[in-house]
Amino acid sequence: MGYAQAKWDEPPIIELSQPGKVGFHTLSSSEERDAALESVPLKLRRVTPMLLPEVSEIEVVRHFTRLSQENFGVDLGLYPLGSCTMKYNPKLCDLIAASHKIQELHPYQDLRTVQGILQILYEAANFLANIVGMKKITLQPAAGAHGEYTGVMLMRAYHRDKADTKRDEIIVPDSAHGTNPASAAMAGYKVVEVPSDSEGCVDTEALKSAVGPKTAGLMVTNPNTLGIFERKILEIAGIVHDSGGLLYYDGANLNAIMGKAKPGDMGFDIVHINLHKTFATPHGGGGPGAAPVGVTSRLEDYLPVPTVEFDGEKYYLDYNKPKSIGKVRAFQGSAAVVLRAYTYILLHGKGGLETASEIAVLNSNYMAEKLRKIKGFSLPYGEGVPRKHEFVLSASTLAKETGVTALQVAKRLLDFGVHPPTVYFPLIIEEAMMAEPTETVAKGELDAMIDAFAKISEEAYSNSDQPATSPHAASVTRIDEAKANRPKSMQLTWKKNISERK
Repeated sequence: MGYAQAKWDEPPIIELSQPGKVGFHTLSSSEERDAALESVPLKLRRVTPMLLPEVSEIEVVRHFTRLSQENFGVDLGLYPLGSCTMKYNPKLCDLIAASHKIQELHPYQDLRTVQGILQILYEAANFLANIVGMKKITLQPAAGAHGEYTGVMLMRAYHRDKADTKRDEIIVPDSAHGTNPASAAMAGYKVVEVPSDSEGCVDTEALKSAVGPKTAGLMVTNPNTLGIFERKILEIAGIVHDSGGLLYYDGANLNAIMGKAKPGDMGFDIVHINLHKTFATPHGGGGPGAAPVGVTSRLEDYLPVPTVEFDGEKYYLDYNKPKSIGKVRAFQGSAAVVLRAYTYILLHGKGGLETASEIAVLNSNYMAEKLRKIKGFSLPYGEGVPRKHEFVLSASTLAKETGVTALQVAKRLLDFGVHPPTVYFPLIIEEAMMAEPTETVAKGELDAMIDAFAKISEEAYSNSDQPATSPHAASVTRIDEAKANRPKSMQLTWKKNISERK
């Protein structure tokens, strides 16, 4: 049962380290390596060696092969991380991106020799602009948070150009993704939080009190992180615009509405699009990612340079934007990721993208309706309110009545071969479990996860110790999460291990 592999008795690679072992070979001689080192200025050399294990090549190979066998991803099963849209990546898109025609391109090539990829980037930007209802798109940002930062910088450039320099506040809902306030703060803004109302949406009365001459803009996603559509979005846009602010769309939840509704029609001025979420390019593991940012006509002069343009005969890079915020990333961003998304859009067409959103919403509501009826769980903010592509379940009743928390439920799900949802986010829900099944999951997989929740509920109410001591079938049992999140303490442990070996 489950995806977990057999437990390995092999110790951590740092414990296999022995002085003098080498895990790689080069064709250069020791004299050549020493000469190369001498060319590096002393001030740039390390005083002490890096704390890396000294192991043989086969030990390195075995270590990473074992790790790969213990990994879990969208190719292995349901991966319902709420807010993250971890859905299956079509292999045709990967095949095209792996072509030598893209792999062997170089960004410094003469533009006459790269007209093909420039055409793809140009058309992809236009496709995306149409999907979200924006006038112009930049493809540079590397991922969602980088897209947010770019968008906030565009806000700042716009207000400064209008000599409106007193606007130093960005408003975010209390249910916002954590990157929203972080991006605003990184750009030098003060963050103002507005609460949710009884329906889980932005409290418009609180918003009216929060906006003013200091408001640079509002960052919000629709549907929001609860999976609830902000029905008052036009009123919200009006409140912000009337105060002189701009409206920013966090595109993490675009998978719920693509082909159905456009942020531009809702009143948004800036939109970021997570290609590695909505358009099924690889996601996770630190990259690659891409988050194109779209703007309305009044903001296009501030976009990063260059943008890809077409004069009717050739494609070219346009740097002629005196008001631009400048580059936010080298070249045109993740071209291969954009190519995957471009392929995905062409494969689906408008109708296919719309169908994908419909099935994602259907799967989400099916699962939410089933899970809320399991003893110990509930669906806050109106159980009769339809969710979109995701929902947030609460295990607060389960925790109060049995002592089994959302974290313990998540750990126990691993024993059933199910990757757990996001837990403890958003913060406005007690014992939150945020799930997003996506459109790429079959009903049988959804039912298996629902059955796992039901089994865990039975265990909790029968006073079983299984949830509290899980996972049992995974290659690693319960870890010390506090210690795992303290790199410094881990480094000290490594130093201790090394010194003891020596």
